[in-house]
Amino acid sequence: MPATRKVVPRKRVQLSNEDSEPESLHSDALDDLPPKKRTRSSNFKSSSPSKPKPKRRTRKAKEDDVNDEEDVDGSDVDLKEGQQVVGRVVQAPKTGWVPPGQVSQNTLGFLAQLKDPVCNDREWFKLHEPVYRRVEKEFKDFIEAFTNMLTDVDSQIPPLPPKDVIHRIYRDIRFSNDKTPYKKGLSASFSRSGRKGIFAFSSKSDKLTGYMRIVCSRRMIKPGDESVIAAGAWCPAKNELATLRNHLLRSTPAAKTLHTILSSEAFTTHFGPPHPHPRGDRQSVFGHEDELKVAPKGVDKNHKDIALLKCRSLAVSCRFTDAQVVAPESKFMDTLRGVAGVMTPFVHCLNDLMTLPVDHGSDEEDEEDGTGGPQDDESEGGDE
Repeated sequence: MPATRKVVPRKRVQLSNEDSEPESLHSDALDDLPPKKRTRSSNFKSSSPSKPKPKRRTRKAKEDDVNDEEDVDGSDVDLKEGQQVVGRVVQAPKTGWVPPGQVSQNTLGFLAQLKDPVCNDREWFKLHEPVYRRVEKEFKDFIEAFTNMLTDVDSQIPPLPPKDVIHRIYRDIRFSNDKTPYKKGLSASFSRSGRKGIFAFSSKSDKLTGYMRIVCSRRMIKPGDESVIAAGAWCPAKNELATLRNHLLRSTPAAKTLHTILSSEAFTTHFGPPHPHPRGDRQSVFGHEDELKVAPKGVDKNHKDIALLKCRSLAVSCRFTDAQVVAPESKFMDTLRGVAGVMTPFVHCLNDLMTLPVDHGSDEEDEEDGTGGPQDDESEGGDE
């Protein structure tokens, strides 16, 4: 009996050492906790870094990046049939603007971008329309202040609102080889009758004729030191040009007044001496592209005013640097006031020359000299 008792325990020890699975399958072990082997494996997974979890985090980060890109591209916008997203709308800067009556660097910067053909595009302009609207508002405020100043200098200018004197920024490209849709500057025109009428109107050549035009080559505020104030008659109509030439041919009082103005010290200081430049450059009222090379038809080429008679446009201009345009406070407006004061007598004289009938009693040339008056706008040998 004692031997039998010893054998049984040995067999149990051997069974437990060789294989633990039969013990785990025992009916008493089914109600116990899970085996230690499973517990160790679960603890090992939780304590050690596992690859799937970082992958899940990376996938989520990628999904967030994709969502951000979709927000940037605007793909989350509900588009109707035929619509597509072309880009993000650029908002106007919140800083850098100036009080009414001044021009900011923001305005010059926007206009400078329009010089780039990539930016002078309808799609680009549409995305930057909030910037343009802010620039447009600043220019309207500037023109309103300029109008108040100009009406003080010249009582003949009516106090019209900015919308009646400012030109559109959109170009007429119907008959132009240059198909860029937008002008590269902002401009406005002033006359007794506003932007249109006998004193200022658009002709077929897209030039203005008449009283005062605060623009040269269809622009006033333009970056690159090209901002200009100009005054005069640009390519007058046939009747107005003929009347002006008749005054010069017969040396009427209005013609003598024109000579006096062109020779005055203030005028020559701003616009140059009253005679053509030796190299054909712009000087005083001379040097325009539409100037005739020979005398007008029916006019003696040796006439004392032949230089003026060859002109088809009588206008002067004064250019300003960007630093002058963005000068603080009212410095730029004060500069414009001084130039406008010099231009005003010249403008009044041109209006008289183009609208007042010629007084035959003051005719010094008369028909006996064979000069008569110009029969039409064409030159003897053709113009440019």
